[in-house]
Parts: sequence; structure tokens; C-alpha cells
Amino acid sequence: MNILQIKSGKVEIRKDNGTLVRTIGNGDAVSADFNSNQTLVAITTVKGKVEIRKDNGTLVRTIGNGDATNARWNGSDIAISTTKGKTELRKENGTLIRTI
Repeated sequence: MNILQIKSGKVEIRKDNGTLVRTIGNGDAVSADFNSNQTLVAITTVKGKVEIRKDNGTLVRTIGNGDATNARWNGSDIAISTTKGKTELRKENGTLIRTI
């Protein structure tokens, strides 16, 4: 089981004993969250976008419209909190399911 840590805007993937596995991202992360099987990471950037990256750091896609404050995995979907106080539930491919 790995954990995520943000240092200077970079997302660090660490083993549970603290050993660094790798650093991913562009240096503009404000939050990050693993999916349930730890193969994908949702990274919220300072620009309000959500990047979906593989655990090796490869960018899969960028989702959202630039107003995200936080993103968390909800099963295979992603719950994105926005600056408007709403939560967008999106599929892994970025398709909007509903706004709460």
C-alpha cells in the first residue's frame, strides 16, 4: 500500500515505510488521491484542473473546467469540489455524471 505526499507542488508516491517510489506531476499540485487499486492518481492543480495520471506518472487526461479545488475518487468515478461550492461527479474519462 502506497501513500501520496505533496512537496513543493510535486506529488510523491511513497511506500508505507516512507521510502520514495517516484515523483509525478508538473509541480503545481494542491491535492492528490489514489483510486481504490492505486493504479491512477487524481491530481488537483493550482490552475483548477484535475489531472488523471497512471502510477508511473504518465498523463492519462485532464478534466474539469478550471474551477476545481479538490478531487477524490468515489469508486471508479471522481468527485470534484469546485470554487462555486458544488461537487461534480465525473466518470474516469471526464464525462459529467451529475452536479450536486
